[in-house]
Amino acid sequence: MTNRPGRVAGPPRRIPALDQVTSAIGLGCMGMSWAYTHQHERDDAAAVALIRAALDRGVTLLDTSDAYGPFHNEQLVGAAIAGRREEAIVATKAGLLASYVDGRPHLERNGRPEHLRAACEASLERLGVDVIDLYYLHRGDPDVPLEESWGALAELVGAGKARALGLSEVSVEEAERAHAVHPVAAVQSELSLWTRDALGEGESADGRPAGDVVGWCRTHDAVFVPFSALGRGFLTGELDAADLPASDFRANLPRFAAEALTANQRIVDVVRRVAARCDVPPAAVALAWVLAQGEHVLPIPGTTKLRHLEANVAAAGLVLGADELAELDAAPPATGSRY
Repeated sequence: MTNRPGRVAGPPRRIPALDQVTSAIGLGCMGMSWAYTHQHERDDAAAVALIRAALDRGVTLLDTSDAYGPFHNEQLVGAAIAGRREEAIVATKAGLLASYVDGRPHLERNGRPEHLRAACEASLERLGVDVIDLYYLHRGDPDVPLEESWGALAELVGAGKARALGLSEVSVEEAERAHAVHPVAAVQSELSLWTRDALGEGESADGRPAGDVVGWCRTHDAVFVPFSALGRGFLTGELDAADLPASDFRANLPRFAAEALTANQRIVDVVRRVAARCDVPPAAVALAWVLAQGEHVLPIPGTTKLRHLEANVAAAGLVLGADELAELDAAPPATGSRY
């Protein structure tokens, strides 16, 4: 690992709205229940053991949602933190209704206040907690004004059911609207070397300009929480997309189509070159680049394997120098849309 001057990536990092410090790397728990794993392939005991292993290694930010499963993932997290609640910062979400259609994950939006209130009560029960540390609106509902959904969540904070609120996959304009109603403590969106929309370098998932959401969070004392910081596994250089089962939602994403993968390999090549010079795995470089986007950035890479968890945690200690950062910044954009 290099220790030349650069943007420091190591722990700990602070969540201002909670007045707590947390590990620089969190744990995204979705893949233990949803999208990558079919319902019949889940291993609950292994998942609970992995979450507890994360706590043992100082990983405090655990990210889940009522949509993952649906409901199954919150139950896993609840089982894992039983007796260890004080070690975890629990983040969950509401606003998406999840199901399987033809064996594939399917999501619909529901931001109605009555749904969000009921969803919170159900999440508290599944997680086995008295209060949710960080409660997200998973997606905005086009049929419900954002202010109405956000106002309902703000009422939950007033009732002591949530400590702070976050938004997922929003633009700067939407963050501003919500912030005028109640402080935005966190924004969660995709960010990696092949998805830079949140840095103001592309469009949001629905095709609209997102703006510099990472910068907005910095100036508003909010944390930015990147998901898929490893490009859904592609930036590790270990993923064989040809082997993805039909139940894995990546098999149907444009960036994982054969012609796109060939073009996107150019990004992995850049990561591998930097990793070779730093004598670390490509995944460590990809995560370190995300961490280097700001001290308020808290990525939540997901995994079901202990060796990957340990590698992700170790990546927080990698400091990329100015030359490495410039080389990574210059990596070509991804071919293919996100969804």
